[in-house]
Amino acid sequence: MASIGMLKNTVGLVTGGASGLGRATVERFVRQGAKVVLCDLPSSNGSEIAESLGSSCVFVPSDVTSEEDVKKALDTAKSQFGRLDSVVNCAGIGVAFKTYNFNKNLPHNQNDFLKVLNVNVGGTFNVIRLAAGLIGQNEPNEDGQRGVVVNTASVAAFDGQIGQAAYSASKGAIVGMTLPIARDLASQGIRVCTIAPGLLDTPLLAGLPEKVRKFLSSTIPFPQRLGYPDEYAHLVQSIIENPLLNGEVIRLDGALRMMP
Repeated sequence: MASIGMLKNTVGLVTGGASGLGRATVERFVRQGAKVVLCDLPSSNGSEIAESLGSSCVFVPSDVTSEEDVKKALDTAKSQFGRLDSVVNCAGIGVAFKTYNFNKNLPHNQNDFLKVLNVNVGGTFNVIRLAAGLIGQNEPNEDGQRGVVVNTASVAAFDGQIGQAAYSASKGAIVGMTLPIARDLASQGIRVCTIAPGLLDTPLLAGLPEKVRKFLSSTIPFPQRLGYPDEYAHLVQSIIENPLLNGEVIRLDGALRMMP
């Protein structure tokens, strides 16, 4: 691990790195002088993004729920860059459906619920459990640190809205496992934190009508706008560079509290 307070010359692995928060994180890492393994689905434009960033970034097609895929990404980090210092888990999916739709006499699809949990919770844990072994091989820095893990939850973990049972459950699980994983990995000098973003201007929100985007912005106390993906990436950098941040969940939401 590089000296405390430095992102430069570190090696990071970012899941969901081809769009939204993940892409912003990959791009910030490269700007700051880090090397990055960009992980995303084969159908993503990860290859083009990595190519545009030069030799500091390599794309590995990955399904975060696949042990084989994640191991391949870790092997790439080792072979291409020599080690792994940080992991940023941005990969995730969502579904919007009420627990029971009384108008259609239709319950929430159980498979949809389980898929969201599998990708968001199972995928996040799969990456952490496998990456910890590689990060743990690093020589500790002067503070005893070997690396950092940053996960992505959501304000929906705390203020879940109507139709967000599956998504909120998955993000709540990520919040809930932050501290125990931080405790599990503490003996090896690996810190673990989670960011819970509010309304950020990701591709999902970019497709909404401008009237809806303005309404969403008006619900945020201050600053009264959608957050920028690079503000998420900036917080990732801050977590990595601040050695006392560990086992913590940080809301990044402009004081937003979601209403039903």
